Amino acid sequence: MSNKSDKIWVKFAKFRRVRLPRHIRQAKIVSRHPYTVPVVTLLLLIILTGGIYLLARHTNRLPMIENAKIVIISHDHVQQIVPSHEPTVGALLSKLHLHLNLGDVVEPALGTPIDQDEFRINIYRALPVEIVDNGMHNFTFSAATTPRSIAAQTGVTVYPEDYVTAKPTSNFLRQGAIGEQVVINRATPVNVNLYGTPVLMRTHASTVGQLINERHIKLASNDQILPAITTPITPNQLIFIARNGTKLESLTEIIPMPIQTLQDPTLAYGTSAVRQQGSNGSQVTTYQIDNQTGNRFIIQQVVIQPAVTEIVVVGTSLTGIKGDMSLAGIAASDYQYADYIISHESGWCPTKAQGEHYCPAVPDNQYTSYGYGLCQSTPGTKMSSAGSDWATNPVTQLRWCSGYAQNRYGGWYNAYAHWLNNHNW
Repeated sequence: MSNKSDKIWVKFAKFRRVRLPRHIRQAKIVSRHPYTVPVVTLLLLIILTGGIYLLARHTNRLPMIENAKIVIISHDHVQQIVPSHEPTVGALLSKLHLHLNLGDVVEPALGTPIDQDEFRINIYRALPVEIVDNGMHNFTFSAATTPRSIAAQTGVTVYPEDYVTAKPTSNFLRQGAIGEQVVINRATPVNVNLYGTPVLMRTHASTVGQLINERHIKLASNDQILPAITTPITPNQLIFIARNGTKLESLTEIIPMPIQTLQDPTLAYGTSAVRQQGSNGSQVTTYQIDNQTGNRFIIQQVVIQPAVTEIVVVGTSLTGIKGDMSLAGIAASDYQYADYIISHESGWCPTKAQGEHYCPAVPDNQYTSYGYGLCQSTPGTKMSSAGSDWATNPVTQLRWCSGYAQNRYGGWYNAYAHWLNNHNW
């Protein structure tokens, strides 16, 4: 190596020894400072916390926020728990972007107010179903629970006299449905003039005589029937039933719709949903009029259209009502005492009257002179001082209970101590 190149290499080596080690030494000095590790750790925690917050915000799983209500949503085989200020079921689902598809069912209904903690919403996703209507096959989607409600949800008109049955799909590849197969057996419409009153009937009878027996029409010896009772029933057929020599009067009357109520522990207390729409029926009452006195008496009643039962499901979950203690102004330190007393007095049932061993879905004895409501106010009307909705609103009842505990015992703890010693308060 030449002397010139040696000099250049020496200068380069000196430059490396001077510039590079200086930065390294500065970094090492900073790293040895006693505040370096805490500051770096704090910054990392801030970044990590921010990331977790954004993730929670994005997935709508933030912890409880002030004055919000906890809502439990069951959908798509998961249970989602969210705090919410939204006023209704529909508003909350819209905010969470929980979209409803054709045939999906939401319980309770979208317009139901969210008025308690641990409010429960169930979303039932629709499955493909096959509608067999007088031999015609149609495919649609539905999450309804009864054959009639499936047909109604899919836009098929079903009359009360129609037979509607459901059976599981036996061959998915052939039938093209993984849900139920709903079969509709249509009744035949006929026009009947019943003692001067024209009515439309639908029937599964095959002859005029079978129709008369089906509708329990009582014939007198002088009654006239056209056509003959052996005549086969055909669609929109005209049938006349008349009585000669007697003055008759017929009136069409409403048959009230029956309501079947089912209990569902997956829905919050106080909420409900209609699982099958019902409808009123109608009947013709025929009176015979006495020509001399003008008095009339019933000779028969004929059902023209039967009523359809409405099926209603009511929530029985009481867990959310316990969260109403905070809304009623009860301090968190008193929750355990209030919970103990109310659990023993009513089992957290705001509609229970003294002596009842169940929790009525709606008040049935709220004006009893004995105990009523969450804390068994005697009588229940005392709670009207806390609000006009005292008979059904647990928050109103809890406000009254809290005032009672304060005014009589000086607070919930003293009331609890009294209950332990006397088993009443």
